[in-house]
Amino acid sequence: MRPVLPLCAAGFVTAFGAHGVASGLGFLQSDLLALGLLLAIYDGAEVLLKPVFGTLADRIGPRPVLLGGLAAFALASSAFVLVDNVAVARFGQGVAAAAFSPAASAMVARLTPESARGKAFGRYGAWKGIGYTAGPLLGGVLIHFGDFELLFLTMAALAVVVALWCLTVPHLEPLPRRRQTVRDLVKRLSHNDFLRPTAALAASTAALATAIGFLPVKAAAHGPVVTGAAVSLLAVTAALVQPRVGKALDSRQVSTRTGVRAGLLLAAAGFLAAAVVPGLTGTLVAAALIGAGSGAVTPLAFAALAKSTSEERLGQTMGSAEVGRELGDAGGPLLVGGLASVASLPVGLLGLAAVIALTAW
Repeated sequence: MRPVLPLCAAGFVTAFGAHGVASGLGFLQSDLLALGLLLAIYDGAEVLLKPVFGTLADRIGPRPVLLGGLAAFALASSAFVLVDNVAVARFGQGVAAAAFSPAASAMVARLTPESARGKAFGRYGAWKGIGYTAGPLLGGVLIHFGDFELLFLTMAALAVVVALWCLTVPHLEPLPRRRQTVRDLVKRLSHNDFLRPTAALAASTAALATAIGFLPVKAAAHGPVVTGAAVSLLAVTAALVQPRVGKALDSRQVSTRTGVRAGLLLAAAGFLAAAVVPGLTGTLVAAALIGAGSGAVTPLAFAALAKSTSEERLGQTMGSAEVGRELGDAGGPLLVGGLASVASLPVGLLGLAAVIALTAW
């Protein structure tokens, strides 16, 4: 399990990069359209390029792509100090994250025997989950004490440290591959073995991203300390659940299908609680349920993807599956925000609960 830890740190970097800047963009940009575009640049680059870099990792080996992506992330983050342009820096960060994120998850799968992959992906997902949920808080603190320059320089330094740590990860040679046509690729990515876990990852990421954004709105009357505690409860619950569920999968105490379904229904129940249970009680119950549900889904879905994919195609599969996560990351808040704007926040939360519950079936 030791070689997986630097890869978990790489997962934290991409998640922190995604959400760390978002906490302060509202203060930097008052134009809502421009704000939306700035938020979308990072995820947009990842959606477009993750399958490309995942395929490259299969061709040349995942370690060079991992290290190159982390180095590029450090350069893109440092570039903000020179160009003073958030859009340029964010696009560069998104391109870099599109490289090292699928390479890291592919290496987790290749470095771990199938009997231990659940726990390994549980740990990897927990680190990413902490990055997603703690990113806004850490980003806000850094911006408060040193403006955006301190935040981007911190992300650059973090990427350098993690890249040096990843030098300890064994080199993995690219595996021999038979020729794959476009038809073969479409057939593989349209099979239930790919679609079901990817849809579950999209739904769980949508739950996580929406909860981070909208649970503080529900608890806003109680002040920033309480809303921060609610987000922290979500993060801690997800981080604690993921390795345990992964370990249960490895010991065959839970099956992938049953565990994923239970996790999605837990997350849906969390949004139901947020919509119908009033006050702080509803917020905290929702945070615990959503954290547990999304935490259960992640290691099970990643382990299922690794199991159903030949090792020489792991990078391509993980990169393509990560696109589903990015779409969920953007789509969940958009769905809730859209419904809330025409009806109310509880209606928006109930709408997402219904979508997540349908994904479970």
